[in-house]
Order: sequence, then C-alpha cells, then structure tokens
Amino acid sequence: MAEKHKLLEVKGLTMDFGGLRAVDSVSLEVHEGEIAALIGPNGAGKTTFFNCITGIYTPTKGDILLHPKGLESRRLNGLKPNKVTEMGLARTFQNIRLFHDMTVLENVMIGRHCRTTSGILHSILRGKAVREEEQQIVETSYQLLEKVGLAEFTNEFSKNLPYGAQRRLEIARALATEPFLLLLDEPAAGMNPQETADLDHLICKISEEEQIAILLIEHDMKLVMNISNPIYVMEYGKKIAEGAPQQIKDNPKVIEAYLGEETDA
Repeated sequence: MAEKHKLLEVKGLTMDFGGLRAVDSVSLEVHEGEIAALIGPNGAGKTTFFNCITGIYTPTKGDILLHPKGLESRRLNGLKPNKVTEMGLARTFQNIRLFHDMTVLENVMIGRHCRTTSGILHSILRGKAVREEEQQIVETSYQLLEKVGLAEFTNEFSKNLPYGAQRRLEIARALATEPFLLLLDEPAAGMNPQETADLDHLICKISEEEQIAILLIEHDMKLVMNISNPIYVMEYGKKIAEGAPQQIKDNPKVIEAYLGEETDA
C-alpha cells in the first residue's frame, strides 16, 4: 500500500510561559485522509499546542512544518494566524467564536475572506468582477451550510441557534477558508448525546467527501475511539503515548493519566 502523504509535521514543540513549561518537546504527524486525535486531562497543554500550530503563540522551541501536496513545504513558526489559514490550515475554538449579531450565512461568508481577490478600490467601485465574486461567495457559503445541515437557518442570527448548531456553524466557517487540514478544539464540548452522534457523522463526512485531514482535541472518549486513528495522548505538557484506538485503551500510562478518570467514576 502506498504511503500516505504527510501534511503536518510537528517536531519537539516546546512552549514556555515564564517559568512554566506548558508544552514539553511534543512531536506528532497528520497524514492525508486521517482523523487524528490529541487527548489528555484538563491542563495537559493541548489547546496551547493548537495555539502554537495556528500562529496564536510562537513556540519557544521546535518546528511546525506544513507539507501541502504538490507545493513547497513551509515552516509555520512565527507566522500570523491569518497567514496560517491562507496556507490551508483552519481551526475551531473550545469557546465558540461566532459573530452573534450577524446571520448564519454572513458568518460563513466571513470565512471566504482569505480566498477573495477583489481589492478595496474594486469593492468601492463595485465593478462587474466584484459583483460576480460576491455572488460566488454567497453561493459557496450556502452550499457549506447545506453540507453541515444548517441551510434552514441561513438568515437567522447566529446567537439564536441551538448550541450544537452553533458548533456546526463554526465548522462551516472554517471550511469556507478551503483548508486541507482542519483543527477542531473540543468540538463536542457541551453537546448532548444526539448532538455528539450528529457531530461524529459530520466529521467523518468532511474527512471523506472533502478530502480534508482532521486533528481534534476531545474529551468525549467514545467519539475519539469511534473515528480517530492515530491518537496522541498528553499529560503535564508531555506526549505519553501514541497509537491506534485499541493500543491507547490498553496502555497503562493512559489508563492511569486519563482513561482512569472514567473507570473510577
């Protein structure tokens, strides 16, 4: 079987905040076609790790390398978040970050901004090309809402959506940037079992139909074990395990650090 193309390569990533080491020499890879997961107890450093990859923090040490298919590899260290997005890496956040007083459609249209070509002068003059591009943005955004099951809410303010639908809207907005790699930070947080099952289905659908690789941080172990391979495990800023779901379930370090929380409950 042909080896899968490596899209993201993180080598020895370390992030210090003053005297605190939040991420300690963590390495991982995401290949095309994968849904990879990063798990660990609260405070393990998972979101800090995401923030380093997406340009919110510049890591203290290590390398973050993006390998787009057919294009030259790029080092992401120190790039601004909008530049990282332009290069094909999009993310959602643990705390939903929608524009609450804008419609569902407008929220997705904002995600298209990094893929538009019209400059400010063209926008002021409102030429034919600008009008056509705007129409294209509306159509593409609506199609994404259909994909995530939110087309019926197109003209609704995003603040009026049920919680699970707001999570899906955030995913649609990330998809609007045309990523080849999508980072999801606790997408199932706060969801009821039915919403989580719908999300499980949606993530698999995005991976298969859109050919987008996914790296997710998640506490819902059922969702992680159902859809993710490989799984990376962090504790106290360090990577303590990696492997297929069954290997992770059987790993004594993981049971003690994380899965044990559930078995003790």
